Amino acid sequence: MPSLWKRITFSVASALCVGSVAFLVVALSTERWVVGRILCKTGVDIVNASSPELDQFIGDIYYGLFQGGKTKRCGLGNRRSKIYFPKLVQTLNGGLHMMVILFLLGAVGFALVSLSFCIYNARKVPYQSIKGHKGLYLWNFIALFGALGVLCFLAAVKHHRLTERVANHGENLFVLEVLDDSLDWSFWLGVGSVGTHFAVCGVVAMSRIKFPKPEIKKPEELTISALDLLY
Repeated sequence: MPSLWKRITFSVASALCVGSVAFLVVALSTERWVVGRILCKTGVDIVNASSPELDQFIGDIYYGLFQGGKTKRCGLGNRRSKIYFPKLVQTLNGGLHMMVILFLLGAVGFALVSLSFCIYNARKVPYQSIKGHKGLYLWNFIALFGALGVLCFLAAVKHHRLTERVANHGENLFVLEVLDDSLDWSFWLGVGSVGTHFAVCGVVAMSRIKFPKPEIKKPEELTISALDLLY
């Protein structure tokens, strides 16, 4: 049976692994990886709009890994539409987008493996090193695939003009220009998942700290000498 300190530390590590899985699942399923503002360039050119009138042609866009939405304003009121990424395969860098998804799914799988090892170490003392600290370091290191997924997505946004491609997909009459875009909370959940695995490694390292056991003083035995018996 592990010591109380090891049970506490591995329980904390298990909670961190659960948090990592939750972060990744929410990040994968939500649509707030990127938010931005889009300008209807065609509408501006048609009416020759000046600076005070540009606000009437500025809409917004948001998207995640699988879907999103946009609101365009081209002088005909607000036009809202949904964005579905399976239809954008020919427009986007499909290989890079699939790498993002696969890296994040791999991170979810290895985070679950790390969770199972943490629970095992909290309940039993492993006889094989791969099931102990070394195994936990290994699985958490592999779970950092999530970091590669985050970096690939960042590269797609910054270097492959992902927002511009998404905004102009399916537009035959209007040209939309991206005024600004920024990473939103779904992206930062993916970053937070990476941070939890570093925290797990730190907690696992703390579990190896050995505290000195309190010494229990034994009561001194009374010694009776021959002189004491004479008295």
